[in-house]
Amino acid sequence: MNGLRLILSSLVGLAAALVAYSVVFVRGDMAGVMGYLRARGALRRLTEGGADAGAVAAAHDALRTLGAQVGDPVLAARLIPLALLVGLAAGYAVWRIFGRRQTQQGRPDVQERMVYRLAWRKGGVFTLQDLAESSPLDEAQARAVTARMLDVGRLTRDGERFSLNARRRA
Repeated sequence: MNGLRLILSSLVGLAAALVAYSVVFVRGDMAGVMGYLRARGALRRLTEGGADAGAVAAAHDALRTLGAQVGDPVLAARLIPLALLVGLAAGYAVWRIFGRRQTQQGRPDVQERMVYRLAWRKGGVFTLQDLAESSPLDEAQARAVTARMLDVGRLTRDGERFSLNARRRA
């Protein structure tokens, strides 16, 4: 699981760094980017339409000029450390979020619902072995949840077998 956590955190960090670099490169001017893309599409349609070489060259020059106005490679190069810092922060946030999910204990109500579902499938009677095999709970969690449910009176024990009490759960 740590391998997947590392890969996901790295991908998120690199993606965030790339997005931050892109925003800095165009100085946050999305309208300029869209104008550049429209001009590039017009140039493509012009060349596909069979326009003369002079019109294509003029459109190419206009596109190059528009690209120089929209993008600022010098500013973007100076702010690469900022983009990397943003990517590092995003990757670290994902690392922490997934780490917290791995270390959290299962919620007791969710575990009890797993026990109830298994018991209902088995006709109201089950063993710890059944619970460990048929649910995501490991043996220690299965023991803890059944002990808790025994204390509250939701289960009764008959040797190795557990059964649901006739009264409804609270």
